[in-house]
Amino acid sequence: MAAQPQTLRDLLGDDGAVEAVAERLKARRVLVIGTGTSWHAAEQGAHLLRLAGLDASASQSIDVAVDGPVPQAGHVLLALTHTGAKRYTANAAQRARDAGADVVQVSGVDVPDADLVTVSKEQSSAYTISHLAALMRLAQVARALGAPLDRLDDVPDAVDAALGAQRQPFVVPERLIEYTGGGVNQWTAAEGALKVREAAYVASEGLGVEQFLHGPSVALRASDHLVCLDGGGAWSERVQEIADAAERSGVPVTRVVERDLGEPLSIFALTVAVQRVAVESAEALGTNPDSFGRDVPGREPWDEIAL
Repeated sequence: MAAQPQTLRDLLGDDGAVEAVAERLKARRVLVIGTGTSWHAAEQGAHLLRLAGLDASASQSIDVAVDGPVPQAGHVLLALTHTGAKRYTANAAQRARDAGADVVQVSGVDVPDADLVTVSKEQSSAYTISHLAALMRLAQVARALGAPLDRLDDVPDAVDAALGAQRQPFVVPERLIEYTGGGVNQWTAAEGALKVREAAYVASEGLGVEQFLHGPSVALRASDHLVCLDGGGAWSERVQEIADAAERSGVPVTRVVERDLGEPLSIFALTVAVQRVAVESAEALGTNPDSFGRDVPGREPWDEIAL
């Protein structure tokens, strides 16, 4: 995690392939896909590309690989894969090629067929730096296509500040960690829930503010903890309204605010904030945040499922 600011600076200074990819996407319908963390990045990447005027959407890789709509000739499938090893992302890309679509791949260093390269393969299964690197590549492409991301060059410093921000260590609740955010940060909330589950094995959920309010909010108790992600912009007031109500009802609340970068780019600093919750929870509970549970007895049946 500590290497993320410098890695993002390096990627900003290495944009030779960005313009070429932007040209391939220009004025075309784009479907962005990924699995797990990469699905969250796909949703956020589609949001950034829409800011550039593209007809962009996102889907989980398995949906496209199995029975979902497949991009056709003249369209683009933008595939996010840290290692190039996820079978459903590969299967989806092949279906798209067979249909005549252009396939663009964002992957780590030394992954075959990568059109945009991010970072070397991580030792940790949490893929923290890989995630932010993929988001940076997507933001660079969106900016090259005209998205108003004027503060993109300030992102590394904001990430550095988020890593070093002084606050009380996160206290793991008895029952559930709930994350919520608005707009593009509903996917940051989903990423927070994924990270703390795989790092600390804690029950968690990440939802957009309205999805959380209309149902799941009634189940929240003092034995839970709500993490509210405020990226500024149109969603800020609603997120704070949710946080206020939770506090008045007796639920512990952590408010994480990043309004300086603008809502679209707030995903970088807020992602680091939820990564910190995950690692602090793991440290508090004595779990290994990098092992993906492979050091836990009974994990073996899960490892038999092909990824």
